[in-house]
Amino acid sequence: MWDVNNGIARRSWARNNGAIFAINRAMEAEARLKVTIPNIADYEVVEGLF
Repeated sequence: MWDVNNGIARRSWARNNGAIFAINRAMEAEARLKVTIPNIADYEVVEGLF
C-alpha cells in the first residue's frame, strides 16, 4: 500500500487532478498516511502579477 501511495503522491505533486483526488481518498481510508497536497494557483491571478 505504501509504495502505491508514494507513486500517487508524486503524481499529485505534479498537480495531476486524478492523483490529488486519489491520495485524498487514500488518506481518508488510512489515518497513518499523511501527504502534503499542492495548492493549485489560479492562472488568471498569476498572470495578473506580471
